Amino acid sequence: MKKRTLGQGLQVSALGLGCMGMSQSFGPNPGDREDMIGVLRGAVDRGVTFFDTAEVYGPYVNEELVGDALRPVRDRVVLATKFGFAFDGNGTQTGLSSRPDSIRRAVDGSLRRLGVDSIDLLYQHRVDPRTPIEDVAGTVKELIAAGKVQHFGLSEAGVGTIRRAHAVQPVTALQSEYSLFWREPEAEILPVLEELGIGLVPFSPLGRGFLTGTVSAGTAFASGDIRSHLPRFTPEALQANQAVVDLVRRVAEAKGATPGQVALAWLLAQRPWIVPIPGTRRLERLKENIGAAELDLTRQDVAELNDASAGIEVTGERYPEAMQRMIDR
Repeated sequence: MKKRTLGQGLQVSALGLGCMGMSQSFGPNPGDREDMIGVLRGAVDRGVTFFDTAEVYGPYVNEELVGDALRPVRDRVVLATKFGFAFDGNGTQTGLSSRPDSIRRAVDGSLRRLGVDSIDLLYQHRVDPRTPIEDVAGTVKELIAAGKVQHFGLSEAGVGTIRRAHAVQPVTALQSEYSLFWREPEAEILPVLEELGIGLVPFSPLGRGFLTGTVSAGTAFASGDIRSHLPRFTPEALQANQAVVDLVRRVAEAKGATPGQVALAWLLAQRPWIVPIPGTRRLERLKENIGAAELDLTRQDVAELNDASAGIEVTGERYPEAMQRMIDR
């Protein structure tokens, strides 16, 4: 697969793999743990070098899964994980915490679960309003000096936070939602990232499956599927937002591609330092997603998608109110 460069010279495959769904959020897994290991190793065999996990996924078990699967090919992959949540004695997530001692504890735990000596890319998962971002960046800077971390990233951070963090420790990547289903980052985030030389890693680049054309107003989500609680995935919102999928499907039919491939190729065409991380638990879907890296959208294709999607007003918030409050503005 073609390579792309995020900030600070970190080179990764043009598409990464988001691993969260292998442990949580999208209903029961379609197979057992060995099946997920097969998907992870199958991704490496097909040129994927960039894998995304987090302490909170599970919690903990996703890092263990990713670590076990990729340990035999450690020298071929870039591992990204995240800190930023507090847990009680039972491992239940209780809120945000990016205090320096919390960061150090999280990193030591992630290193152990991943089975590595150093984390390639360490994100602050959500901005903690109670801890100055300068303290967060300074702590990560110390961890980089100690060799426990190689690169610093932020997730769902606003432009002010990005600038303040970058002034203390250069930021390699910002992870935020970005897709034809959510184009808000274009207004303020993308210009700042370009100015500072920071890469963008879009999560949910397929709109949590919506842009693949496989989700409709009649879809019944399984128990444990996060989409059953998201305002954007109510039957009414899905019906109203179908215009976005219809747009992508029209271009896909003309290109002999799938809607998901067009959605990913559109992201890749926006900037050379954008690296989407679609998640999947199925090898056939992984193969389809990887095909997007070879799909050549013309300037006219991109312009059509840009212009038409800009005229569609997406219905529904991304998250329930409690989760919305965790997004840094």
